[in-house]
Amino acid sequence: MPERYPALAALAPYLRCPVCSGRVRPGPGGSGPGGHGAEQVSCERGHGFDIARQGYVSLVGGRGGPGTGDSAEMVMARTRFLGGGHYQPVAAAVAGLAARLDPGGPGLALDLAGGTGYYLAAVLDALAPDRTGACVDLSAPALRRAARAHPRAAALGADAWRPLPLADGSAAVVLSVFGPRNAAEIRRVLVPGGGLVIAAPGPGHLAELRAALGLIGIDARKGERLAGAFGGFAPAGEAVVRYELRLGPADLTDLVAMGPNARHVGPADLAARVAALPAPFAVTVDVTVRGLSISQ
Repeated sequence: MPERYPALAALAPYLRCPVCSGRVRPGPGGSGPGGHGAEQVSCERGHGFDIARQGYVSLVGGRGGPGTGDSAEMVMARTRFLGGGHYQPVAAAVAGLAARLDPGGPGLALDLAGGTGYYLAAVLDALAPDRTGACVDLSAPALRRAARAHPRAAALGADAWRPLPLADGSAAVVLSVFGPRNAAEIRRVLVPGGGLVIAAPGPGHLAELRAALGLIGIDARKGERLAGAFGGFAPAGEAVVRYELRLGPADLTDLVAMGPNARHVGPADLAARVAALPAPFAVTVDVTVRGLSISQ
């Protein structure tokens, strides 16, 4: 496996079995869920998990949390939109804070609910060349892309709401970009002195588009809830990323279709709403990127 999946091989020492919490190791398959001689990671008790041919491994165990994996259509929309560079300033801010908070030493750059690995790739480019990244997500279509997002990025199927199949103190830096945040698990997997980077929408994020299309609003108490959940962390920097985009119908459609609004607005309805907007349409990006550190 090291030759075919070097990032996954580098991730393996940090992995734990989602069934028994034992250490897992890569090796030939045959006894796991898929069997048929596929390469696997497996624990000493014989719980095996096949490595998908695209290079990711799913270690989803137990009952699922409230999150759901993104559909193939959502992932394609996100790939197109992010590939256009529209959120590159957000990625740069996340990478800059991650580089400041990385304590050095062993550990992963861990992106929770990291989707296609877009932000993780930017962070790995900013960190030391021996830092391995792990993109955790529930969506198989997203994991297929995350496994190819960066030469040092591995993709891991897991639920960010549930106990992560990772050892205690396995992450030097944790990223949470527009995703769920399980504070207890983040504390558990961070090394002493490790850092957390949270990117969350500000009050003006996509305000024009939300008003014009009747989309989901922004939680006005998000900052307050974050402060309560991560009260044991120390503030370690903040950047407000705010700028205007002028988007045509295709990009506007992808912007809506790549996020949670895709579950509330059907494709035909979305196309009709977008067609009624002036082109190009001006929309504000308003994202707060916060750095937090955990005590030694």
